[in-house]
Amino acid sequence: MATRGAQTYLTPEEYIILERKAIPDAETVRSEYMNGEIIPMSGASFAHNLITMNISARLHTSLMGTECAVFANEMRISIPTTKSYFYPDVGVVCAEPRFEDDIFDMLLNPIVVIEVLSP
Repeated sequence: MATRGAQTYLTPEEYIILERKAIPDAETVRSEYMNGEIIPMSGASFAHNLITMNISARLHTSLMGTECAVFANEMRISIPTTKSYFYPDVGVVCAEPRFEDDIFDMLLNPIVVIEVLSP
């Protein structure tokens, strides 16, 4: 029977440092962060990508001419109240986007966050 290894918990600051180093490195898996735990992200299937793109395209078309913009899975969102960071499949931000710092890679004010659940 396999046993789970000891979990290493990181501060939000430690996570951000690691994640920012991982992004340019194609060999490193992106991860999300919740309650001090790093959650590795797996690759998406063809069906998952197709669903995500269809949602993005429909939202983009529906929101044209408004102050809202659609973003895809490369945009990390920050939830300051829980000190969590996620990469939703699709999201919407209206008005001026606000970011956690001056690197502009952690969005604070999405109004819609969509996570596609698929095999």
